[in-house]
Amino acid sequence: MSGQDVLSSGAADRYAKALFALAQDAGIVDVVESELASLKAILLAHPELAAVLASPVVSAAEKAAVITHITKKAGLGALTHSFVGAAAEARRAGQLMHMADRFAALTAQASGTVQAQAVTAQPMSAKQQKELAAALKKALGQDVRISTRVDPALLGGLTVKVGSRMFDSSLKTKLEGLKLAMKES
Repeated sequence: MSGQDVLSSGAADRYAKALFALAQDAGIVDVVESELASLKAILLAHPELAAVLASPVVSAAEKAAVITHITKKAGLGALTHSFVGAAAEARRAGQLMHMADRFAALTAQASGTVQAQAVTAQPMSAKQQKELAAALKKALGQDVRISTRVDPALLGGLTVKVGSRMFDSSLKTKLEGLKLAMKES
């Protein structure tokens, strides 16, 4: 992890905690979490937009104008809309997806569950997600909320990240391990 990633993670955490406190006070934690998930989905679906928001070449004012226009079009609530605009004006627009992840983790923690991120080569069915949640609950001793993402580069299998723990059973990792073992022999 680079020094910039560490700084970004810290900023994303601080922003998410501040938004979480505001959402708690307003009694709309679930609404804000859903809105941030929608915003993250938009950014994942449009990587060129995420690149613009992360670009140091684009001014903070331009980023704020773009992202607030998107939040308005998406119908996000006033708190989320204001938060996103403030983050963009503070030159943090490129970290909105990290903020959404941290907010989801805070929501899960407040409800006594842990947040897990599963990455698979192909989309998981609802049944597969339930089975994974049950297996993780058994292993961790806590209820688990799973967010999923597809990464065809994994080739097969999955990776699951829970907090700082990573479970990797992807075909890509197994092949890399085999390649390394063959080089050593």
